Amino acid sequence: MSPEARPSGSAGDPKPDGPPETGRPPEEVLDAYGAEGPPVWLGGAWRVGDLVVKQVEFLPETLWRAEVLSALPGAPAFRVARPVRARDGAWTACGWEAARLVPGEPDVSRQDDVLRAGAAFHEAIAHLPRPAFLDVRDDPWSYGDRVAWEELPGPSGGAGLLEPLVRARRPVDLPSQAVHGDLPGNVLFAGGLPPAIIDWPVYWRPPSWAAAVAVVDALCWYGASPKLAERWAHLPEWGQMLIRALVYRIVTHEALAGPAAWTPEHLSAYRPVIDLALTHARTVTGRPPAPSPARG
Repeated sequence: MSPEARPSGSAGDPKPDGPPETGRPPEEVLDAYGAEGPPVWLGGAWRVGDLVVKQVEFLPETLWRAEVLSALPGAPAFRVARPVRARDGAWTACGWEAARLVPGEPDVSRQDDVLRAGAAFHEAIAHLPRPAFLDVRDDPWSYGDRVAWEELPGPSGGAGLLEPLVRARRPVDLPSQAVHGDLPGNVLFAGGLPPAIIDWPVYWRPPSWAAAVAVVDALCWYGASPKLAERWAHLPEWGQMLIRALVYRIVTHEALAGPAAWTPEHLSAYRPVIDLALTHARTVTGRPPAPSPARG
């Protein structure tokens, strides 16, 4: 499990392994959605009958995502967890949101299938305009994303991991769109059904960046082989996307947990993946990439 993954209904830290002492959905929330049955903790969300309910993290994002997913046509290559309105017609009730339970479980050994499902999902949402809430969302993941794309200055820490990445980063010219920024652990597999994509944190970046985040997480935390990165190296600006994915995850981790959280496990997980990303960045031109230009 990636320590930098956003809290979600299937995977994501930091959160306790078991159900929280407080935070169970109150009866007024269950009544608002017509949910029946005892709440079962899923890790970041609660299953109640055929619904999954969780606390709203950022209301503008929740409302935008609900409108998009409720209107998204069905597709043969993926499923989505359809949002559910409360009895009064609203997408939220008492600070909670709900979606239909989709069958399936994450399978970290199927990262190529995760990436293929993500690519199909991104193709289906490529027409969406940029959501305005991205300008005001303020959390550790948004901060890490902005630093990765040089929209904010980076921290001086990162346990020395950031320096070679920042040196290798160079400008890219790729179109951005709405993407899922945390695919591993949030793609569910069930026999006879397409993969299900859940817990969508929205970013406005190139789809190849979203794939790179998934590959970086798989390499660091899910035991994936470096060949996974090679198999997806046909994606645009692949080396630069891997670099930005690593900067994003490293900066987010430090923003969440502070410099003291850089354990030997974290360092040993990141260092070989950094070396791999730098190799991919060099293969584009056959020479070391130029340093990122100074910002005014």
